[in-house]
Amino acid sequence: MSFEIKVNGVVKSVDVDGDTPLLWVLRDVLGMTGTKFGCGMALCGACTVHLDGAPTRSCVTPIDSVGTSAITTIEAIGATPAGAKIQKAWLDREVVQCGYCQSGQIMSAAALIAGNPRPTDADIDDAMSGNICRCGTYVRIREAIKQAANG
Repeated sequence: MSFEIKVNGVVKSVDVDGDTPLLWVLRDVLGMTGTKFGCGMALCGACTVHLDGAPTRSCVTPIDSVGTSAITTIEAIGATPAGAKIQKAWLDREVVQCGYCQSGQIMSAAALIAGNPRPTDADIDDAMSGNICRCGTYVRIREAIKQAANG
């Protein structure tokens, strides 16, 4: 089937089965490899993208459910005000260790800051609870989110 989806502000046409996860459309069909595969069950957050600004696990989101929603990936998050703040803070705080989970972490953090410019620790815990970092950079992630919120 053919689907038209809006990715990072550009309408793309893809020919895939309707139950194909958005993650594989982005990575395999469109060649956008910034969004990562982690668990395939929406448990780790590595595959997080935004659908109309809301963080969404692309590994369990079938392409036929996307409709006219605007998809934003890690490749374009820096063009948003919240995304730019988060990316700067990530670099300032040297958050990344292995880096594998970081695109999903950044996408969740950017959605948090966009919706709540002054998050409390509880807000950060809630927004980031579905994102796993095997390297354990959680302290630096929290510091970066707080920096982005204050800067």
